[in-house]
Amino acid sequence: MGAINLDGVEKWFGEAQVIKGVNLEIEDGEFIVFVGPSGCGKSTLLRMIGGLEDISRGALRIDGADVTAEPPAKRGLAMVFQSYALYPHMSVRDNMGFPLKTAGASRAEIDAAVNTAAEVLKLEQYLDRRPKDLSGGQRQRVAIGRCIVRDPTAFLFDEPLSNLDAALRVEMRLEIAKLHQRLGATMIYVTHDQVEAMTLADRIVVLEFGKIAQVGTPKELYERPQNLFVAQFIGSPKMNILPCHTEGSSFSLPQNRGGAFTGTRAAAHLGIRPEHITIGAAGTGQCDGTVDVVEYLGADSFVVVDCPGLGNLTVRTDGDSTVKVGDAVGLSFMAEKLSFFDAEGLRV
Repeated sequence: MGAINLDGVEKWFGEAQVIKGVNLEIEDGEFIVFVGPSGCGKSTLLRMIGGLEDISRGALRIDGADVTAEPPAKRGLAMVFQSYALYPHMSVRDNMGFPLKTAGASRAEIDAAVNTAAEVLKLEQYLDRRPKDLSGGQRQRVAIGRCIVRDPTAFLFDEPLSNLDAALRVEMRLEIAKLHQRLGATMIYVTHDQVEAMTLADRIVVLEFGKIAQVGTPKELYERPQNLFVAQFIGSPKMNILPCHTEGSSFSLPQNRGGAFTGTRAAAHLGIRPEHITIGAAGTGQCDGTVDVVEYLGADSFVVVDCPGLGNLTVRTDGDSTVKVGDAVGLSFMAEKLSFFDAEGLRV
């Protein structure tokens, strides 16, 4: 079992409060990703769960048991750090078996656990090598294997792929996803990489200045962000946010046209994803502008359009698009994909 409950958890460093009353329930076997900008408190929150940082206020429960004051060794958790933290003088086999050795396990128990973990991570042929003889991805798998042999209640990952190059990151991301499917264990993963968050998570926890801005599935966060912060943080390119005015059942844009509005209270901002905008002739759609930049990415192109009164809007188009810099265009928004936010930045 690996259910984890955070009840009003706070963290203070002197007079500075960095975690501000976090409430979160993590189900057994769930893959949770903490994501947010630098300094939002995601790594601090993970370290508090692992016991590497004290909890100033609130309670932490694992499978119903209060472990707020328990040391890391008694929480049954295993942590994978950004740095591999492998012993350079030990073989892969000894590195992976070290936690069991310190716990007093027999040689037979250690060998059985290491061999099982090596099979899961496809490390069998590397067991007698030293860390210096491995690639970055292999070293990270050894660090994960060292956790697997402990059979922990939950795995904690603190930006484990940030030291790898782009190709290895993709490979290891797939390995971690398959590992979760194979083990069915609870995993909490910290990253600033949106691709990792969107592809790995069962649910994403978006943190802003020590508070939870929103919790939900990747699809929920992408399609129905509950505030402007989440709307602009989740998604690459980010959601276009435009000033708007609403009256009755319609909205209007500064110096441009508008459309239908179905909100129950007034909105001050309109949000639209780049892929939900189509480019047409000037004078059509919700607004007009001039193409400022075209970024060709192969299958897709990102077109940046300068719209008077609205600023730059990013549009995702087909890679075969013939739009070029300097063209005067009209932009049409998919009505069913619009998001509206009030003056405080909350979803309408």
